[in-house]
Amino acid sequence: MKIPDASAAPSCNRDEGDEPRLRDLLDFGGDSLSAIERWQIGFMRRSFEPGMLDRAIRGLQRHVGANWIEASIRNLRLVYGRDRLPTFDPAKSYVVVSNHRSFFDLYVVTAYLVKQGMAHRLVFPVRSNFFYDTPAGFVVNGIMSFFAMYPPVFRERHRAMMNLASLDEVVRLLRRGGAFVGLHPEGTRNQSVDPYALLPAQGGVGRIIHASRAEVIPAFINGLGNDIVKQVASNYTKKGTPVTVVFGAPVDFGDMLDAPASPKHHKRISEHALDAIRKLGEEERAIRATLC
Repeated sequence: MKIPDASAAPSCNRDEGDEPRLRDLLDFGGDSLSAIERWQIGFMRRSFEPGMLDRAIRGLQRHVGANWIEASIRNLRLVYGRDRLPTFDPAKSYVVVSNHRSFFDLYVVTAYLVKQGMAHRLVFPVRSNFFYDTPAGFVVNGIMSFFAMYPPVFRERHRAMMNLASLDEVVRLLRRGGAFVGLHPEGTRNQSVDPYALLPAQGGVGRIIHASRAEVIPAFINGLGNDIVKQVASNYTKKGTPVTVVFGAPVDFGDMLDAPASPKHHKRISEHALDAIRKLGEEERAIRATLC
């Protein structure tokens, strides 16, 4: 899902002090949000509050969602760079950034981490169309991801400014701790024939990283397709294309996170994260050459 760069938009308004005031998605959306969108956003917000619902969703993501993904890919998946991963603190939040070749990249990457003991609540921004403006989208979100797909991203031109509030919603979740957010610096899915030729970085991811100060883990994934039936079948026959995942050490942004916020600076942060993914891509290219 594309995370908007908001390159032409102003920075967040500020209260007293240096911290930006985060936009509220429901208030900022106003009448532009449909009744079902408002209800679903409200439900998702309540689900992050400490209590039975949050515990249930975390448990389902950890014990059901990760298990079925693991069962669907484990015979094809090869993982490298595990020793570079940090020890995940349940009280902190993290961001994983990866290249974007299929609809399932982040699910495979994060499912592996969950099976390794990462206990955080998974969050993946998703398009509002279908997932937030229809009852069926709510059901699919619940059954397929156990409500990992949040917050909504708006594709309509007349609602583009609402994506600033969606970015702020992600920042708010990261700041409160206990979230693991999956993002694609490329923005949209890369459909080129060359999996190593990444698309230009978009500034929306940089905006989230800059405002949240969350630790950022880069990953490169290759070999996944968008035909989920064919992919799962090839996993069980063990004759499919290998799916390689390469993790990198947390990205060192130096003093970039201390610089003043601006659209140009957000894009530089996204580019820096994408560079880390690109380097992992070259590592994966060398690994894949040995698999042939």
